[in-house]
Amino acid sequence: MFRGVYEHQIDAKGRTSLPAKLRETLVGAYDERLIVTTALDPCLHAYPVREWEALETALARRNPMEPGVKTLMRLYVASAQECPLDKLGRLLIPPSLRAYAKLEKDVVWAGMVKVIELWSQEGWAKAQEDARQEATSQDVLRVLGELRQP
Repeated sequence: MFRGVYEHQIDAKGRTSLPAKLRETLVGAYDERLIVTTALDPCLHAYPVREWEALETALARRNPMEPGVKTLMRLYVASAQECPLDKLGRLLIPPSLRAYAKLEKDVVWAGMVKVIELWSQEGWAKAQEDARQEATSQDVLRVLGELRQP
């Protein structure tokens, strides 16, 4: 499982290091490849290839003309690109994905169980602020209660 928040930088060529703890999980449970795509939030999602393929398989079973499915495919699947780690543990983030998430210098990696999020530092700060405001919502409390059920 991916967990933790890590601050890094992205260089002028669009390369950023995958934090060591996340890299250990990736290589230990999967391989050295990530599928990176735009998220519905202003960040990127990075999936191990096996997890991404499971998502694609589940989507393939759905009616592609169903409005939610078509939108998800256009926004999430169409922009997905494979980004393997280089020998130094870095990923090259394609320009279109960097532009979407506004990744310029300081970035934040956030482990989210089976997916990793990649944010601009400013975007992450805003997402954290928003999450804290929603933390007492009925939806969050319901989910938390369901997780504690035997």
